[in-house]
Amino acid sequence: MNRYLKLVHLEVHRFRYALFSLMFLTAAIQIIGLVHTTQVRVKGWRETARLGEHSSRNFSFADVIGDSQFLFAVPILISIIVLGLYVFLIWYRDWTGRDKFAYRLFTLPMARRNVYMAKATAIFVFVFAMVTFQLLMLLLERQLFNWMVPSEYWMSSLLAEAVASNRVFVLFLLPPDGMQFVVYYGIGILAVFVIFTAVLLERSYHLPGIVYAILYVAVCGAAIGGAVYLNLYNYFYPREITAIRFCIYLIVMGFTLTLGFRLVSKKITV
Repeated sequence: MNRYLKLVHLEVHRFRYALFSLMFLTAAIQIIGLVHTTQVRVKGWRETARLGEHSSRNFSFADVIGDSQFLFAVPILISIIVLGLYVFLIWYRDWTGRDKFAYRLFTLPMARRNVYMAKATAIFVFVFAMVTFQLLMLLLERQLFNWMVPSEYWMSSLLAEAVASNRVFVLFLLPPDGMQFVVYYGIGILAVFVIFTAVLLERSYHLPGIVYAILYVAVCGAAIGGAVYLNLYNYFYPREITAIRFCIYLIVMGFTLTLGFRLVSKKITV
């Protein structure tokens, strides 16, 4: 267990600067978007007050987040793309350079499956670190909004309303429904393991391994996709659909981990 945690720490340490850069980019772009949109709103209110007119209602933090859709979406989408690419790079970077780091990893006196799980754990740490950072940023941005807007112009709103007002939050980052959150991130975790096993197929069998990897991803994708769209059929009750989905996910996960552990232990070459 101690060696596994050391491997996780190593993988997190190797990506730390990229992770901090994503956090800085997220903070900078979102604060710029919040400040600009808020200033425009306040200016509009003051202009209507100067002309003796009245706006239909005050505005809230959720309204500003909704008006800043694009600037809030850009850093989130960039982070998703970077972390998605790193799911591949976290393996392939070990085979680059004159002194291949893979030699050192796979000659450590421990079970090789620890390498597999440590890399997966590192990816999950990065994802949930970004989600946590985004929640903290929303709290900071709400406080900044309260400081910028005169009390007579703004109305209070819940943090959940701010999240719901931005489609990127709802679709990719923070689904409002608890079960939906579990399903989204559960499928994401499963997808990481499928990609890891596909990379190991390519690394183990080289050119034929590319074909094996593509076929494997296609089969797993079809199984997961079939489970997601199972509700389109009217042959099952909702509870039955949930149970079938859960069984399909467990089967894909079990087979993926079994194959991945076997490849990393018996087939992988450096």
